[in-house]
Amino acid sequence: MQAIVPRGRWEKLRHVVSRIPVKYLYLFFLLMAVVISLHSSLVAHDENGWTRYNNFLIFKSSWKHLIAYKDLYLLYPAEYYDLYKYSPSFALWMGLFAWMPDVPALISWNVMNVVFFIWAMQVVPVLKERKPPMMLFLAIEMMIALTSSQINVMIGGALVLAWHFMENKKVWAATLLVVITIYIKIFGIVALSLFLLYPERWKAAAYTVLWTLLIGLMPLLVVSWDQMLFLYKSWGRLLGNDYSVSYGVSVMGWWHTWFNMPINKQAFVLSAAAIFTLPFIRFRYYREPSFRLQILCSILLWVVIFNHKGESPTYILAMMGVAIWYFSQPLKPINTILVVLTLVFTSFSSTDLITPYWIARTYIEPFAVKAVFCSVVWLKIILESLLFPPLMREVKIY
Repeated sequence: MQAIVPRGRWEKLRHVVSRIPVKYLYLFFLLMAVVISLHSSLVAHDENGWTRYNNFLIFKSSWKHLIAYKDLYLLYPAEYYDLYKYSPSFALWMGLFAWMPDVPALISWNVMNVVFFIWAMQVVPVLKERKPPMMLFLAIEMMIALTSSQINVMIGGALVLAWHFMENKKVWAATLLVVITIYIKIFGIVALSLFLLYPERWKAAAYTVLWTLLIGLMPLLVVSWDQMLFLYKSWGRLLGNDYSVSYGVSVMGWWHTWFNMPINKQAFVLSAAAIFTLPFIRFRYYREPSFRLQILCSILLWVVIFNHKGESPTYILAMMGVAIWYFSQPLKPINTILVVLTLVFTSFSSTDLITPYWIARTYIEPFAVKAVFCSVVWLKIILESLLFPPLMREVKIY
C-alpha cells in the first residue's frame, strides 16, 4: 500500500480516517439502508422486468403462503422469481414485516440488518481509532448486501454477537443467535463449533437443543402439525436438490472455472472442513481470547468461501471476518498487502461504481474472483491459529 500512496500521505490519510467519530459512521450506514431501500423501490424493475427488491418479496410472501397452508418451496412466478429457500420458522418471522406496504417494509428490513451490524461493530475488540477504517473497509460490501435486500448483514452481526455473548458467559443468548442463523441459512451450523472453545460447552449444547426445538416448532402457532411436517420435508428436498446444481461464488467455483477441474462436492467440503478443524486441536490455547477471535474470523470466512450457493451479497460475512482479523492485531506489511488485495478483488470488483458492469458479469462473477483472496486470508488465519504461540503472542484483545 505504501508503494501506491506516498508514505507521508498514507499516514496522513490513515490519521484523518481514524479521527472520524464512529457515531457518524453508524448514522451513515443507517442512512445507506434507507437510501438504498428507496432507490430499490423507485427503480421499479430490472432488465428482466422484476422488482429490484425481489429477494425481499420472496421473504415477505413466505408469510402469506405459510398461513394459507401453501407449499413454501414452489415457484410463484406471478409474485416473484426464484425460490424461497429458508425454514418455515423464518416464514413465520416475516409476519413482522408482511403487514406493511412494500416500501416501509423494505426500509424496516434493511435498517434491521444494519442495526445488527452496528451492534456487532460496537462489541468487536479493536482499538477505538481502528473502528472507523474498519467500518469504511466494509462499506462497499454493505452496499452490495443491502441492494440485494437479503439478510446476510444480520447473520454476520448475529455470529459476531454470539462470540461476544460467549465471551461474557451469556450462553443462552449466544446459542439463540446461532440457532436463529441456522433456521435462516443452514450454513450457520458451522458456527456451532465456536462453543467448543469455552468451558460452558455442555451448557451451550443443552441450550442449542432447547432453542432448536422451540424455534423449529414455532410454525405451529399458525399451521397444523401435519402441515409443519410437510413443510420441513419439502424444505429438505429443496436443499438436497439445490446442493447438486451449483458451485457458487466459492473456492469450488473458482477452481472449477479457472482450472476446468471436476469437483466432487462432498470430498471438497469434507477436506475444507478438516482444514477448518485443525486449530481445534490446540486445546491449551482455548483460554486465549485472541485465539477464540481467530476462530470467529475463520467461521465468518468459511461459511461463504465453501458455500456451494455463495453469491456476491454473502461476502459481507467473509469481509467481516477479514476486517476483524486485520484490525484486531498489530499491523504487519504482509497482512496489509493481503487486505488491500482482498478489498480490490472482492469488494471493488463487485460494484459498477468502480468496476464496469460488463467486466463484473463477464469475468468477476463467472470466475468466482471474489473468493480468491478471501481464501488466502482464511488459510493464513488457519496457519496463525495452528502456530499460535509464535505468531499471535503480540495480539491483544482491546
